[in-house]
Amino acid sequence: MKNASSSATTINQLERKLAAADAENARLLALMEKKEVQWEATKQSLFEQFRLALERQFGPSTEKYQVDQKDLLINEAEVAVDEENGDTEATDNDAVDDTAAEPATPTKRRTRGGRVALPPELPRVEVVHELPEEARHCQDDGTALTVIGEAVSEELHVVPARVEVIRHVRRKYACRTCEEGVKIAAAPAKLLPKSNASATLLAYIATAKYQDALPLYRQSQIFARHGAEIPRNTLARWMVQAGERITPLIETLRQHLLTAPLIHMDETTLQVNQEADRKASATSYMWVQRGGPPGQQVVLFDYDASRAGRVPVRLLSDYAGRLITDGYEGYAEVVRRNGITHAGCWAHARRKFVEAQKVQPKGKTGKADWALNQIRKLYGVEKQAKALKPDARHALRDQKSRPLIDQLRTWLDKSLAQVLPKSALGKALHYLDHQWPRLTRFLDDGLIPLDNNPAENAIRPFVVGRKNWLFSHTPSGAQASAAIYSLIETAKANGLSPYEYLQHVFETLPTLNDDELSTLLPWQWKETLPV
Repeated sequence: MKNASSSATTINQLERKLAAADAENARLLALMEKKEVQWEATKQSLFEQFRLALERQFGPSTEKYQVDQKDLLINEAEVAVDEENGDTEATDNDAVDDTAAEPATPTKRRTRGGRVALPPELPRVEVVHELPEEARHCQDDGTALTVIGEAVSEELHVVPARVEVIRHVRRKYACRTCEEGVKIAAAPAKLLPKSNASATLLAYIATAKYQDALPLYRQSQIFARHGAEIPRNTLARWMVQAGERITPLIETLRQHLLTAPLIHMDETTLQVNQEADRKASATSYMWVQRGGPPGQQVVLFDYDASRAGRVPVRLLSDYAGRLITDGYEGYAEVVRRNGITHAGCWAHARRKFVEAQKVQPKGKTGKADWALNQIRKLYGVEKQAKALKPDARHALRDQKSRPLIDQLRTWLDKSLAQVLPKSALGKALHYLDHQWPRLTRFLDDGLIPLDNNPAENAIRPFVVGRKNWLFSHTPSGAQASAAIYSLIETAKANGLSPYEYLQHVFETLPTLNDDELSTLLPWQWKETLPV
């Protein structure tokens, strides 16, 4: 009996050990499967990052896959001619947006390679070409020929820039009898009283640097070729001083901006080399705000060393209207504090699906394509609603956009559980899910646009210029740049010539008191660009 009992105990122990070993094996297998899934997800994520890096480096920079050749350098002329010869017009088989309520109108065909008509408002200089005197008589009987008409052709002529010196001569008057009481005319008011830079020169330099992205050292070289030696540091000092002098006007524009029912905001990086208690390589930021009714748009740039939420709190003060931004959470504090209606940007959401589309296998369609098509339909509705009043736009959105949003939400809930979170598509889906309340806010308010593109368009010239001048030396330089960028982009937003508007401001500002600065607002100035 002992032997039998001992054998049974041994068998039970072996069975328990075997069961424990099986359980451990099962646990290890499950762990390995989990690790394999994680490794596969990591591999897929790295592969997608590699594909996206290749696209950013070598692919077209636009989401529409239409390469803009404007910035080509060496072979720009050749490429332009090749495009002209090889460009084809849209055919009747092109895709049509099925959301459009209006019948499709035939696209206007543009003549390629033809001569462009010269603007009629440009001044004309007439050069008359006459026959020689001996050729103005009939060969048969010698009778003088009569003018019966004329053939006119035009060519565009450019007068190169000319640098000249304006001498302000102020005569002094005195009485020869008493030799007292010398009188002299008052000196003309200047934006920079102790400099020899005119308002025209300052406007020229500012426009070249801040609109045309021409660095100051290149401008110095150009002036030298015209016979005027102006060191780069002198040009830089003038720009900093000009930026400081227009600060009161910038504050006047800010007060107008904060009365707008809706403000767009965005930010981009900037490097400032000499800033107290910060490394030269530290990242700073240029913030941009845009708002106001058509014809009274304000675009403001502001420099700050931080991207923290305190910056929007400072810039927006007690503003409590509508705010349009991307997905950055730094705006949350001012939204919560002021009770702002915060809306998101569908262009940012779309951009992430474009990235997911780029890493799809070639020739295949997937979830990213479906999402992009749905977003395209939303923009189709917005195109129809563009000219409508806010109430009518809200009604159209309720009728056409809301069903699209409902379909997108149903698809999103289903897709979130089917896609790896770290994949490009997973990131796009989670961004869409996280931003959903802000992205759908436009459905309830006809004033809220679909995206934050106005702010991005305003900040783009700064980003382009940064590629040329790379950084600012000091915070005062960055603040001056922000002030001048503000005037230039505000002028452009209101249909004014930036150069002519800056010249007007630089000439007039020294003659005004602070309570007269509203006369310098762009919509108060009547000389607009030629239509």
